Amino acid sequence: MDLLFQFLSNTGYYLADYRNVIMIVVGAVFLYLGTAKKYEPLLLVPIGFGILVGNIPFFKGFGLGIYESNSVLHYLYFGVTTGLYPSIVFLGLGAMTDFSSLLARPSLMLLGAAAQMGIFFTLLGALGLGFLPKEAASIAIIGGADGPTSIFLTAKLAPHLIGPIAIAAYSYMALIPVIQPPIMRLLTSREERLIRMPELRQVSKKERIIFPAIAVILCCFLAPASIPLLGTFFFGNFLKECGVTERLAQTARTAIIDTATIFLGLTVGASTQGDVFLTPKSVGIFFLGAVAFSIATASGVIFGKIMNLFLKEKINPLLGAAGVSAVPGSAREVHLVGQSEDPENFLLMHAMACNSSGVIGSAICAGILWSFMIVL
Repeated sequence: MDLLFQFLSNTGYYLADYRNVIMIVVGAVFLYLGTAKKYEPLLLVPIGFGILVGNIPFFKGFGLGIYESNSVLHYLYFGVTTGLYPSIVFLGLGAMTDFSSLLARPSLMLLGAAAQMGIFFTLLGALGLGFLPKEAASIAIIGGADGPTSIFLTAKLAPHLIGPIAIAAYSYMALIPVIQPPIMRLLTSREERLIRMPELRQVSKKERIIFPAIAVILCCFLAPASIPLLGTFFFGNFLKECGVTERLAQTARTAIIDTATIFLGLTVGASTQGDVFLTPKSVGIFFLGAVAFSIATASGVIFGKIMNLFLKEKINPLLGAAGVSAVPGSAREVHLVGQSEDPENFLLMHAMACNSSGVIGSAICAGILWSFMIVL
């Protein structure tokens, strides 16, 4: 009987507390949204399952938990804490990105820049709520709606907040169909949503090859701290466009990014142990993340309306909502909202121009914040 009781006291059923139960429910919600609702399943399914794994109770010091230095999960988590997985994800994203629409109409890059205002407004808000400067900068980057960038910057500035910031960033990325359309409709009139964009010009192969080489120099000279992200991003794009490394580009946009995404999602989810994750700071981060994402969306739309004051050929201000770097979810929502007013209005390619510039913009912002905050 003593052996039986000892065995039972070693089980997760005996060791569990309410925090584990709460986080397991959260993980189940993530799995439901990813599988049943198909909200960003490539992100939510690994994260959701990771939350389940990370909240199975165990003996401390037994080499099982993600925060224990001799555990398997801890070694896998190394790719998160060092920024390795985000850099690999950016390599794959670059190999998947087509900059033709951006090159065809470079002025749309301004909308991607405007959407980054959510980052800086949230930075001020987080500081006002009492977060330390490095924590505030890590929270603010959620406004870029870029999960890998949020993880990368947080790993450098506030590694103790990687769990809540990553979960918040990916949650709002997945909830784009819920969050963005009401903001877009609120800030635009029906007449503005009906504006049709002209057909984009044909971009030459030479332009597509030269762009990543020039862009990496211009962007990384401006913000050298963004090299780990933008260096791999533009390298992946060059592999895609140069025409002589298709095998490498294919590997980057399939096997490599998929492997990194699996381990990134699983370990980020596993980092949400109830006793570590459920804190007042986590609640504040979720609130500020929602504010950041909403401000970023609104900033892009409002800037589109401001641009129309100076343009003879008006642009559809809905495109500003695609200035966040949630690729391709926000571009798709812009297209769907436009088509809900006019089924013949095709905004997707123009929205992708804003979307791709948003990826670059959020990485530059992360580099700037890192370079400023590292001295504090």
